[in-house]
Amino acid sequence: MFIDVYAIHNVPPSNINRDDTGSPKTAMYGGVLRSRVSSQAWKRAMREMFPTLLPEGSLGVRTKLIVRLLAEQIAELRPDLADSASDYAVAVLTAAGVKVKKSTRQGSDKESDETGYLIFISRAEIRALARVAVEWADQGIDLKKVDAKLKKKVSSAFKGHQAVDVALFGRMLAEAPDFNTDASAQVAHAISVDRITQEYDYFTAVDDCAAEDNAGAGMIGTVDFNSSTLYRYATVNVDALFEQLEDAEATTRACAAFVDAFVRSMPTGKQNTFANRTLPSTVCVAVRSDQPINVVGAFEDPVRPIEGMSISRQAATRLAEELDLVEGAYAQPADGKWCTTVEKADSDELSALGERMGFKDLIDQVSGAVASHLQHEEER
Repeated sequence: MFIDVYAIHNVPPSNINRDDTGSPKTAMYGGVLRSRVSSQAWKRAMREMFPTLLPEGSLGVRTKLIVRLLAEQIAELRPDLADSASDYAVAVLTAAGVKVKKSTRQGSDKESDETGYLIFISRAEIRALARVAVEWADQGIDLKKVDAKLKKKVSSAFKGHQAVDVALFGRMLAEAPDFNTDASAQVAHAISVDRITQEYDYFTAVDDCAAEDNAGAGMIGTVDFNSSTLYRYATVNVDALFEQLEDAEATTRACAAFVDAFVRSMPTGKQNTFANRTLPSTVCVAVRSDQPINVVGAFEDPVRPIEGMSISRQAATRLAEELDLVEGAYAQPADGKWCTTVEKADSDELSALGERMGFKDLIDQVSGAVASHLQHEEER
């Protein structure tokens, strides 16, 4: 079972995802310049929203400071090991293939133990690793002589059910393959349906305390921005997610949270400058049993302004038309389809997007479809 999520999202002047020069990210598509928001930026925004949608403890953390988290868990399990908890934490991580070094950060993190890269790990995995460390302490293991059998024990810590966000977005560490987890969800880079032009806001700031005879500005600069209507797409492999979470109810809840967070989240780049927080004008969710279908081809020819019809409405109409054409041409209709839109379009115009309803009802439909599918799979 696959859940496809499509969104048409109008964004006013903004710079929510910057490149290395500080300009909004872009892409060439259909021979013209488009606004682009990377999948990484939007997945981060989704992860920031997950704690409001999912139970505490069901999510992971992405950090270089895993030694500190692991040491705290070891000390919590065994207060008498508090003084040596960091040594055990480093030993366990090293046994897993993770290299630990001294941090060069400034502030209180300086000289603390950290990994060479960010590691995405669940709280359950941290607890499992802490229990291994406690066992080593009880057995009097020499931390400088960790053999293959002990390393295998560490590897077992990553074989249980996974945190929701780790299961959805996956992780890959070449040096520590036991950490690797296949992503059960994919998020496309959002691109604008229309041609964009990069713009620059020249600003000056006045020094409130400057002398009256000082006519100069206290600060001068520019801020890059653009405005666009984005096409956004994501998909979830429900069965792959269930395989990692090992719980039908948790999987159902995770799928609903994924759709909810994907639709309502927004990367926060330059948000205080532009106040660009908007919600999609049209959302379509399709449930499929064959394969995911991204219909970005609807916008290869960029949408152009038409008097009396917004870019967003044109994009919603094109999305509906493309879904209808692709599903018909390949004889792959969706098993279920629902739509939330604010467009005042004719019912036939957007009929291919599915039954029209409020967003809360749409989420309920997704939850019901996932729960029904998983129950059917368990009964087979």
